[in-house]
Amino acid sequence: MFLNFLDELRAAGIPASLKEHLTLLEAMDRDVIGWSPEEFYYLARATYVKDEGLLDRFDRVFGRVFRGILDSAGEGQEIPEDWLRAVAEKFLTPEQMAEIEALGSWEEIMETLKQRLEEQKGEHHGGNKWIGTGGTSPYGNSGYNPEGIRIGGQSLHKRAIKVWDKREFKNLDNDVELGTRNIKVALRRLRRFAREGAADELDLDGTIDGTARRGFLDIQMRPERRNAVKLLLFLDIGGSMDPHIKICEELFSAATAEFKHLEFFYFHNCIYEGVWKDNRRRFQERTPTWDVLHKYGHDYKLVLVGDASMSPYEISQPGGSVEHFNEEAGAVWMQRMLNVYSSSVWLNPVPEAYWMHSQSTRMMRELMDNRMFPLTLTGLEDAMRSLARKK
Repeated sequence: MFLNFLDELRAAGIPASLKEHLTLLEAMDRDVIGWSPEEFYYLARATYVKDEGLLDRFDRVFGRVFRGILDSAGEGQEIPEDWLRAVAEKFLTPEQMAEIEALGSWEEIMETLKQRLEEQKGEHHGGNKWIGTGGTSPYGNSGYNPEGIRIGGQSLHKRAIKVWDKREFKNLDNDVELGTRNIKVALRRLRRFAREGAADELDLDGTIDGTARRGFLDIQMRPERRNAVKLLLFLDIGGSMDPHIKICEELFSAATAEFKHLEFFYFHNCIYEGVWKDNRRRFQERTPTWDVLHKYGHDYKLVLVGDASMSPYEISQPGGSVEHFNEEAGAVWMQRMLNVYSSSVWLNPVPEAYWMHSQSTRMMRELMDNRMFPLTLTGLEDAMRSLARKK
């Protein structure tokens, strides 16, 4: 079984070596843990997983390989009373607890649940008593009860007073949407340090060397070491991008913190003859795209963020814009941008699996010479590597 576990981990992309496998067996031989599935899970995870981005893959493999053992080990276990009380106090107001009258008080609901866990011997579907699916029992999922406890499954009516699910491991994977911290880590791959400006930082090595050579204290100063990369950030705003506001805000916040030389502009769907910095005044205060191309040199890195979801005519035809009559097609302006900024990428918050179903996404990806990347941890890292390459 353990060798099968090792093979499954490798098949899932987790770099588990034979040495780590032997370490796990040695730890078990020396009784490092107690003999429970939960303790074995944490020991195996600590042994095999060296990257938090692989935790969710490990959880799925562990659950698949040891499913039978984990299921049988959980039989007969009681729900901790103090845990239930703590959950109630945390998530329910006194008024809400007073309103739980479908089966009586909270204590009666939880006591009934524990009794049925002990009495029930198998799966149950439909009905109004046992723990199962598709019925009117207060316990289970995919059914209906004014007040109940959802056990596994998905919520349909949002009426459960508590959710009880077997799997409690937190989902973390390389393809999940990013947070500000992870974005900062990924953006740091795009760094080129230089010392420019006023000499306001102590040069410790220079001071020691100068003092040793001259025989007296010789303080040396130098300019602060900063990231010299210059970044142009264009953000699609409005319409189909509304569901992605949070991740775009996090990206913008992280980029502002990581790059001293950062300029940003907004656009809608596709870049045309004008962009803007203030969405509240986007019709009154626009910056001509020609001015951007002339003001910011070719040494800037270009990052465009958008879902590329639009009518194909917005890219290919004059007058295709949904907001104004554009005299030149969006593809013309995109090509001008790419001619000036050879180091450029497009970050797409839509999962990559859906790109081929959108004609406009395929068109924009082709314009970008396939330099379109998903807005995930691995996608952002790949995008930064692309920008870091010398053109």
